[in-house]
Amino acid sequence: MSFAFADIPELSGKTAIVTGANTGIGLEIARGLSRKGARVLLACRDGDKARAAQDDLQRGHERADVGYIPLDLGNISSVREAAEIAAREPRIDMLINNAGIMVPPLGHATAGCEMQFAVNHLGHFALSALLLEKLAEDGGGRVVTQSSIAHRGAKIDFSNLDAGKRYTRTGFYGQSKLANLLFALELDRRLRAAGSPVSSIACHPGIAKSELTRHLGPFGAVFGAVTGLLLNTSEQGALPALQAATDPDAQGGEYYGPYGLREMSGAKSGLASASSAARDPQLAARLWDTSVDLTGIDPQLSPA
Repeated sequence: MSFAFADIPELSGKTAIVTGANTGIGLEIARGLSRKGARVLLACRDGDKARAAQDDLQRGHERADVGYIPLDLGNISSVREAAEIAAREPRIDMLINNAGIMVPPLGHATAGCEMQFAVNHLGHFALSALLLEKLAEDGGGRVVTQSSIAHRGAKIDFSNLDAGKRYTRTGFYGQSKLANLLFALELDRRLRAAGSPVSSIACHPGIAKSELTRHLGPFGAVFGAVTGLLLNTSEQGALPALQAATDPDAQGGEYYGPYGLREMSGAKSGLASASSAARDPQLAARLWDTSVDLTGIDPQLSPA
């Protein structure tokens, strides 16, 4: 089952939230949805960049209906406020958990957790939980969570979520991306068990040009340029998320990525390969309970 940009259906009357939509892959996800008539809410921390992205999208297509929701995924109060704003929309059909940070210097956010785990996973866990009721309206929407091929080989070290014992940038990035995929699949299991009309689908962009490499200094700039030329552009990296969000044939619990060599790149997307750790329901349940404890937000969904 392969999917191309031409396969994105008409989305008039639909509303999507895209986190981290001000640059890179997130901006291209927003563009792809907007071109098909969806109302797109850019959920971003930096208001100036979000407004610049709004201007970009509205200049590029006469149908663009674009809004902005302030969102700092490392701050649970901000996540709650963003969810309250979103809930005032007439409808929400798609929540695309795309935002992320990669290999930054050591920092901390929610409950004192290391920044990548807090922003990439905990913030999206909380936002999704707070919007499930809204997504269940109008026949049921989709939660789409962006993971990465970096989840392969990663582990969740529950005894070191604050990096107090040790910190490796790439190790903690992989941990956060494994957490994204574990959450997406566990959310699907629990939604099904509850008989919810909401579906949870995961995706990854392959190796694509994005803003994630900004913490790598000059090397990051070179890597981003080479990636865009030899592997995936930001636009191509957006396609798996667009498939997960809009493909009429997509099902809850599926995982999409580039339809090319080792899922690193490709002009089409399709079903991707999740590691055995990502498919471990016991690990996912432990992560779920830990996430509830750390965020103070409980989706009230029983294990499958």
